[in-house]
Amino acid sequence: MLRWKRVVLYVAIGAIAGLAVTVYLPWYAVGPGPARAVQPLIRFQDRTRYESQGNFVMTSVRYTRLTGFDMLLAWLDPDRAIVARSVLYPDGEDVQVERDRAISQMDSSKLDASAVVLKALEGYPKDHGDGVLVESVVTGCAADGELFPGDRILSIDGTPTDSYRQASRAIEAAPSGSTLTFDLSVDGDPETVDLVREPCGDSAKPLVGVRMINSFPFDVQISSGEIGGPSAGLMWALGLYDLLTPGDLTGGRTIAGTGQIALDGTVIPIGGIEEKLTAAADAGATVFLVPQGNMEAARASGGHGLELVPVATFDDARSYLAGR
Repeated sequence: MLRWKRVVLYVAIGAIAGLAVTVYLPWYAVGPGPARAVQPLIRFQDRTRYESQGNFVMTSVRYTRLTGFDMLLAWLDPDRAIVARSVLYPDGEDVQVERDRAISQMDSSKLDASAVVLKALEGYPKDHGDGVLVESVVTGCAADGELFPGDRILSIDGTPTDSYRQASRAIEAAPSGSTLTFDLSVDGDPETVDLVREPCGDSAKPLVGVRMINSFPFDVQISSGEIGGPSAGLMWALGLYDLLTPGDLTGGRTIAGTGQIALDGTVIPIGGIEEKLTAAADAGATVFLVPQGNMEAARASGGHGLELVPVATFDDARSYLAGR
């Protein structure tokens, strides 16, 4: 009888241990994500490329779904925090939907960063290429899931679009409830999408739900892999600017940073600043460019041995680097 009790006990312990390592809980670990040099990820054509001696490094935050055993390991790790799923994905939002949105935000950030740099160097947006680029779409509108950042709109209802103003006028001239045909170039391949202009999202005004910018005067390609979110914008802009201009803004150093960049060059605060500082320190950075709105939190974290440089605009960051 005693032997059977032991067998049952061992089976129960084994089952509990198995559940501890295989069953996911509604909790996530938040910690430093990959820190990657941005220059090797940037490609362009028809312009001279000036390589840097140092590196501009983008930082990120990693979210890891936890089993019971993983939660114990995360609890013991001083660089990771444990948060409930509802904090990261409110209202029960699907994880894959959120990941897709994060990738779309990253794609928009690459376009915004390129636009800021080309405005400084190339007379953009007055000087531009053919068609217009999709910069982003409005969630819940017709363009959502049909158009994506980087798609090139060549014509609307058969009328060529040479600028975002032309494209906007063509959309706004269409009556509410009408269907517009968009001829696109997607990664060089032709596509056609029909979209209905109607009230959507939070707007009572009829919309297609697409934000557009003029096409770039030459092709710029930036690879970001599976990293999502808009917060690499500042580092994309600095990396592209340094590659397009003689000299070396890095000064041979590894310079990390973060911050969403707007089309006017404003650097917007982001989340996860402490985790990104840890990632930068682990990558060997000596300087961290901090959005002005994140500076208090960055200082409160101790700075991780990094020189913290507050920036409110792309020009702030560029001026600091040029001065050093």
